Amino acid sequence: MGRLANMVAIDLNADLGEGDPHDDALLEVVSSCNIACGGHAGDAESMASTVRAAIANGVAVGAHPAYPDREGFGRASKFLSGGELYDSLTEQVTALADIAAQLGARLAHIKPHGALYNDAVRDEALADIIARVTSEAPGRSALVGMANTELEFAARRHGLEFIAEAFVDRAYEPDGTLVPRTEPGAVHADMNVATTQAVRLARDGETTARNGEVIEVPADTLCIHGDTPGAATTARAVRDVLESHGVEIRAHPEP
Repeated sequence: MGRLANMVAIDLNADLGEGDPHDDALLEVVSSCNIACGGHAGDAESMASTVRAAIANGVAVGAHPAYPDREGFGRASKFLSGGELYDSLTEQVTALADIAAQLGARLAHIKPHGALYNDAVRDEALADIIARVTSEAPGRSALVGMANTELEFAARRHGLEFIAEAFVDRAYEPDGTLVPRTEPGAVHADMNVATTQAVRLARDGETTARNGEVIEVPADTLCIHGDTPGAATTARAVRDVLESHGVEIRAHPEP
């Protein structure tokens, strides 16, 4: 069950401001968004327009920082010193936080992007840098990541609120990690598979790994990838199915 409250409720999030055509449609469906802030995509103009659209739709605003890698869209690991990465992530998050504040929005959360996210799941030092940047961000931002990983452990060490994320359109390994995108079947192309997984994650906190084993996957928020074909259609279908099963869609409450 989504861990927002005692009732069955879940947050739906999407990564936006990355130049995809689905942003406006997704903002009509999701309850939180993660906005690219210059590392892998995005600039001041796209950040401002996405924040404005999020405010208009009542969607919580979050930062989506990445390795500084616009050429590779942040999907490859970058070997930076701890200081270099800290400085880059701080610059990205601060840029979005300042724009959000000017427009009257609070930076509710921070969710790392792409390879940075995947690396930090397993790397304590990397997760600690992300948690440090989050703790120093304006306001009281939460950290978003997969449960029971270095991201959650780092958030706890830094006294941060942690929002456990699961994925409706991705296949899982038996250990609870995601099947790499380079492998067949890593992304659920069948909408029925995605909606069924969404309901199980939200209501039961579980899904079926690719070997057929039922695994526990704690979830406060469900991610819908905005860069996959038919993202807006999938998002609407997921929300409709969740609500038909009595699941309330709402952003994670402020701490």
